[in-house]
Amino acid sequence: MSFNKSTVKLSDTKQFSKLITDYINGEEKLRPFYSYQPTIESFKQVIEDKSKETINRKLLVEVISEQYRKTGINNQQSTINNLLGENTFTVCTGHQLCLFTGPLYFIYKIITTINLAEELKKHYPDSNFVPVYWMASEDHDFEEINSINLFGQKLVWYNHTAKGGVGRLKTDTLNLMMAELEKILGESIHAHELIELFSDAYLKHDNLADATRYLVHTLFDEYGLVIIDADDARLKNEFLEIIKDDISNQTNFNIVNKTIEELKRAGYDAQVNPREINVFELTENDRVRIEKISDETLNLKPETYSPNVVLRPLYQQKILPNLAYVGGPGEIAYWLEYKTMFNHHAINFPVLIPRNFAMMMDEKSIQQLNKLGITTSHLFKDTEVLIKEFITRNSIIDISLKVEEEKIVSTYQLIIEKAVKFDVTLKGAVEAEMQKVLNNLKNIESKLVKAEKQKQETNINQIRKLKDKFFPDGMLQERYDNFIPFYLKSGNQLIGDLKEQFNPFEFEMMILQ
Repeated sequence: MSFNKSTVKLSDTKQFSKLITDYINGEEKLRPFYSYQPTIESFKQVIEDKSKETINRKLLVEVISEQYRKTGINNQQSTINNLLGENTFTVCTGHQLCLFTGPLYFIYKIITTINLAEELKKHYPDSNFVPVYWMASEDHDFEEINSINLFGQKLVWYNHTAKGGVGRLKTDTLNLMMAELEKILGESIHAHELIELFSDAYLKHDNLADATRYLVHTLFDEYGLVIIDADDARLKNEFLEIIKDDISNQTNFNIVNKTIEELKRAGYDAQVNPREINVFELTENDRVRIEKISDETLNLKPETYSPNVVLRPLYQQKILPNLAYVGGPGEIAYWLEYKTMFNHHAINFPVLIPRNFAMMMDEKSIQQLNKLGITTSHLFKDTEVLIKEFITRNSIIDISLKVEEEKIVSTYQLIIEKAVKFDVTLKGAVEAEMQKVLNNLKNIESKLVKAEKQKQETNINQIRKLKDKFFPDGMLQERYDNFIPFYLKSGNQLIGDLKEQFNPFEFEMMILQ
């Protein structure tokens, strides 16, 4: 599979918040909420700033190496060892442990991160850059990771005992889902490749963290991606002072709330709201929010503390020599709440890089769009608007009554001018009559559109199918579809083809044909 690429501005897709488009466009009122602009030039300063921090690189390499050995991966050690060097930095993305990688944007985030590391090496050859995938292994929202959408079906992992951090979940109940997937994928070469990969990942590793590490490593191993699971007592011990400060003093609650108020005054809504205590207690089978200060909560073992969405970015920057975070729109939005918190703890706030956005279209669909006279950028419009525009454009008779509407308004304006000369109070009555006529005209136009729809039924159904295909459940394709159907066409070449098209500093929606 190879792609032809075109792009659509994010603002033109109507799929993204004002905050993310303002951030990309460098809106001045957002500048106080981040440290560096998302450009290649910013990294000269962030390299210098991050170099001043003390990172326990020896411990970091020790922990990651152990995790890889446990998973049976032995071909990434030299890249991991690079992290020992003071001139080696990471660029990081994070994501939940979605089954079979979940929606497409999981893949897109990692590719963006890999490309960012490579781009930085070209511009700053005296330093080394390692792309990192941070596994959200402590997340406890099982419902968000236990299913995939595939060929119009939803495959679900039913695990009624699932509690606590998802990384610790046993994978021994996934065999039924694997059997179901094998039936759906069929007998092609690439289908067999996927079944082998998924079987090796999920049926030969005891827990979801190890399985996900194996799966992601296998998909991206040639690109030097390093995977970290921060659910480790030694790493958390590095972060212990900040955890205890959060529990004892609610420092981060107060700081982040103040920033949220400043964002609101600038015209933006909060993405996440901090709690007074932003730490969970992680047990073998559960993850429980710590609600109050006590001797017990202040004297837990390091491994039983689990940062929430507010503290996790701080934890990441504390233990990694990290320069940039690659995230989706929601992630960028909540990171923008944290700069003052980072400053308070004297931890460098990274460059925030929006991940790449893409929509993949097959040749047959492109041909159908061309036949209907619909451009890929127009496809982002509301379905009914798209249909009305198509009907208006293709109707033999002009069904728009806009000209007639203008004539009616013009006529009534003359009547109003004449009426007020007799009695100024007549103006309202005449305007009301005009509105009645205009409303009737709208009803007539709707009937004309409806009649034309019946004539154009086949084409209209085609438009609806195309919209459903690329906006399943009204979402962007990348937020709903899994990578499997695309892999079945081209195998692991899919990753390379996407990587070739992606640019970590191109903040537009890519249409990949």
